[in-house]
Amino acid sequence: MLKLYYYYIKSHKVKSDRKMTCKGICTRYKAQKPVGTGRYASGQKRCQICEIFIKWEGLWCPCCGYRLRTKPRNLKYKAKLRARVEADQLEAVAGKAMEIEEIAPVVVKSTRKTKSTKANAIKKVAIEPVAV
Repeated sequence: MLKLYYYYIKSHKVKSDRKMTCKGICTRYKAQKPVGTGRYASGQKRCQICEIFIKWEGLWCPCCGYRLRTKPRNLKYKAKLRARVEADQLEAVAGKAMEIEEIAPVVVKSTRKTKSTKANAIKKVAIEPVAV
């Protein structure tokens, strides 16, 4: 058991000695500051090791391999991002509702015609056997 403990300590020492460093690859993906919106709201991510905002789809920095930040750490900027995301969701829902309203009258008119013709046919059939 004691040998396992020493092996565990040695392995963690070796890992902590290897520090991740910037290799300069991240400069290819450097992102410009967006106008009118925040960096995180526009999809940019920040690497703490390279100290740069990049436009990158993955969760890990292409340069140093460190985990990228996708959300702000400051409470004030977190609130701004949250408000921005909620506003975007409301706009998306409103846009879908407008599309549905444009399509709905066409669908309603066609279904009303079919329902009325079926209802008339059923009434006629129901009335004729009673009369006979």
